[in-house]
Amino acid sequence: MAFTRTVHALGATALTGALILAAAPTASADQTRRDQWALGTLQAESVWKISKGKGVTVAVIDTGVNAEHIDLKGNVLKGKDFLDGDDDASPETSQDQTNHGTEMASIIAGHGHGVGAADGVMGLAPESKILPIRDDTDRDGSFADEIRYAVDRGASIINISGYVGEDDPADREAVAYALQHDVLIVTASGNNGQAHDIHFPGEYPGTLTVGGVDQGGGIWANSNYGPEVLLSAPATRIVSAGATGNKLRIGDGTSASAAYVSAAAALLRSKYPDLTAGQIANRLVKTAVLPASAKDIRLPDQKYGFGEIRPLAALTQDLPTGSKYGPLKAPVSASASSSAVPSAGKSEADYTADNKKADQKQMIFLVVLGVIALAVIGLIVLLVVKLARRNKNKNGGPGGPEGYPQYGQQPVPPQLNPYQQQPTAPQDQWPPQQ
Repeated sequence: MAFTRTVHALGATALTGALILAAAPTASADQTRRDQWALGTLQAESVWKISKGKGVTVAVIDTGVNAEHIDLKGNVLKGKDFLDGDDDASPETSQDQTNHGTEMASIIAGHGHGVGAADGVMGLAPESKILPIRDDTDRDGSFADEIRYAVDRGASIINISGYVGEDDPADREAVAYALQHDVLIVTASGNNGQAHDIHFPGEYPGTLTVGGVDQGGGIWANSNYGPEVLLSAPATRIVSAGATGNKLRIGDGTSASAAYVSAAAALLRSKYPDLTAGQIANRLVKTAVLPASAKDIRLPDQKYGFGEIRPLAALTQDLPTGSKYGPLKAPVSASASSSAVPSAGKSEADYTADNKKADQKQMIFLVVLGVIALAVIGLIVLLVVKLARRNKNKNGGPGGPEGYPQYGQQPVPPQLNPYQQQPTAPQDQWPPQQ
C-alpha cells in the first residue's frame, strides 16, 4: 500500500514511492483494531463522540474506488471515470496497482462491518461520503478536469494522494478554483525520502501538503520534505481495504498520511460548517504537535510542517477563527473566477507571525476585559458599602462620644428668628449660596 501505483512515464501520475505491500493475515476483530494503531494515536474513539464526518463529501482523485467493498458499501457516491467517461469509478481490475483509491477511501470513510462494526477497516471519518474519481493522468498528465469536477459536484475536501511531474497552468488554475470555492485540497509529500522533491499539485499555492510519521511520532525515513509541507500524519503499517471482498492490506506511505488529514478535515467541516477551507486548515495547524525529539525545531519544519495532526484537539480547543485562507497560500483574487492564478501569498513564517499576533491581541483583550471587570466589581463594592453606611445612619446606628453627631448626620442648625432677614448672596455669584 505504500500507496503507490506503477510508475508511469515522466509527466504522468506516479504515486508516492516504492511498493511495500502485504496481504493482511486472517485475524480476529480485536487484532485488526490493534493493527490500526493510527486510530489510537489519533484518539478516534474520543473523536467519534464529537464528530464522525456526517454530511461531508470527500472526493478521492485516484485509481478509482471499489464501492462494493464490505467496509465501504453505502459510503461511496456515484462519481466519474475520466478514462472511460462514465459514472462508474471502480478500479479497472482487482490488481494491487489499481487498488490505491479504495485504500485511501477506506482510511477516510471505512465503516467496518460485523456486530458493532468490530471487523474490517474503520476510517477516521466513518460517516463521511466518498466521491470517487478515476483520473486519466496517464493520458493527459493533469488533475485539472478532475479537480473542477469534484468542486462542481459538491465535495468540500479533495484528497490527491499522488502527483504529476510537470507544472501545468491548468492544474494551477484548478487548485485556485477549488480554494475560491472553499474546497480544501490535501495531497501527499511523496515517498522518496528526498529534500525539495514535492511535485504537483503539492507545490501549488492553495494545497495542504502532508508528510508522514511512524508509530513513535518521528518523521518516516521515506517521507519527502520541503517548505510546502504543512502537516504530518501516520504513514507506516497502515491497514486499509483490499481490492475485493473483505480483504485487508497493510503498508507504508505518505498517501495514507494525506488520507488521514483529509479525514480529520471532514470531521472538522462536519462540526464547524461555517469555517472556510483555510480556517479548517488553521485548526489542524494550531493544534498539531511534535515528538519530544523534535521539540526545539523551528516551525514550520520542512519535514513535520507544524507537526502531527491531533483531531480531538482540533475539534475541541477554543481557537481564534483565523483568516480566510489560514496557513494556505492564497490566490491573487478573492473572486470566483476560474482563471485566477494563485500568488505566492504569505509565507509559512508570515503565517506563524500572524498567529502570534492574533494570540497577543486575544491576550490583550482578555487582560483589558479583566481590568474592566475588576473596576466594575470595585465600584459595586464601593456602592454597597456607602449604602450600608447610609442605612446604618438612618436607623440610628452606633454613635461616637456624647455631644458629637452620628457619622453621616448633619448637626441641627440653631433656631432662626423667622422675622430676621437672612443675608443676601452677592449678585455676581452663581449658583447663589444657600
